[in-house]
Amino acid sequence: MGEHVNNDAVRLRSVTRRHGSGGASVTALDQVSLTFPRGTFTAVMGPSGSGKSTLLQCAAGLDRPTSGSVTLGDTELTGLSETELTLLRRARVGFVFQAFNLLPALTAEQNVALPLRLAGRRPKKARVRAVLEEVGLADRARHRPTELSGGQQQRVALARALITRPEVLFGDEPTGALDSRTGRAVLALLRGMVDRDGRTVVMVTHDPVAASCADRVVFLVDGRVSGELIGASAGDIAARMTDLEAAPC
Repeated sequence: MGEHVNNDAVRLRSVTRRHGSGGASVTALDQVSLTFPRGTFTAVMGPSGSGKSTLLQCAAGLDRPTSGSVTLGDTELTGLSETELTLLRRARVGFVFQAFNLLPALTAEQNVALPLRLAGRRPKKARVRAVLEEVGLADRARHRPTELSGGQQQRVALARALITRPEVLFGDEPTGALDSRTGRAVLALLRGMVDRDGRTVVMVTHDPVAASCADRVVFLVDGRVSGELIGASAGDIAARMTDLEAAPC
């Protein structure tokens, strides 16, 4: 076993994803090869329609590539059945979206426990409380979503994503619905999960400030990787995005 296999949380090889068929087909991803090493925070950016969300969905096993391969740890996803993919996502992948997707009738702790219940496991109250504490919401465990602010709801969604101890946490605009101060608090939580716990985070964002919290920023244009920046400032990232969006038609 090569060591690189163990150090890649997710690996995409020549991933192409087409929607539709024949003359009406659209290529959302075009021969994308990327690795996301364990214990790193990657932001994915690009103009509207560049394939960011499709990349995230293929990497997370939510969408199947038309061709190419996706590997999570040492598991090649391409050959898995729908049932196997569902079980893999439940056990090994966490998701946080722009919409918090909390169930309004359930308390914070019930929302957090949901992935374990779906997997047929009995949630331990101590474990549920521990992840709520991790996101700073131990005192809100019995509150329903309507009794929480947007930032608190997103932190419940984060705790729900962490309850299964996922290998990779995928975020699709996780701060998109939050004001800048609340968004910074959520980004600090994500950053801490990488630095303190060695988790792997892959986040799609349009916000250069959010992206500057990541170790590296990968840029997509027209479904292809168009370079990356390592340890860049928000200003550098914004300048690169301006260049990409100003590219001639």
